[in-house]
Amino acid sequence: MQDNVSPNSPVAKQAQTPPPHRARRSTWWQRFWDRTGSYIAVALGSIVGGVARYLVSVLFLSQFGSGFPWGTLFVNVTGSFIIGFYAALTGPDGRLFVSPRQRQFVMVGICGGYTTFSAFSLETLRLVQSGNIQAASLNLVVSVAGWMTAVWLGHALAARLNRLQGT
Repeated sequence: MQDNVSPNSPVAKQAQTPPPHRARRSTWWQRFWDRTGSYIAVALGSIVGGVARYLVSVLFLSQFGSGFPWGTLFVNVTGSFIIGFYAALTGPDGRLFVSPRQRQFVMVGICGGYTTFSAFSLETLRLVQSGNIQAASLNLVVSVAGWMTAVWLGHALAARLNRLQGT
């Protein structure tokens, strides 16, 4: 069945013409998110990282006692690995495309909340103040070597993944 409308009729022209484009006004929520979204992402990531750090610290304290800051060493080494891995995986040559806000959530928020360099500094100072210079020196050397090794390994692993063919 065919319509009885000629292609040149005003009715046909009106059906072919799209409605005029109206500029969509942004809502207060959209303006708020555009201005504060990065801060919110970092804050939420910090909560996740801080809670994870606390849980790891409690676990290590219950397993190894308080003689050496094993929990702090662990979170700083694993946090260094995570940030190196994620930075390479989501960087300009990375395998995953993520938004800048997502990178901020993970790298600044989660990793920043998870790693404990202020706790490392305080624990090392307390070891020195208690006269345990050997443990303080060991903590300093093992921590820095562990952080650098972990961030390098994380970056190298993600760089290798980035070079793999396929998805």
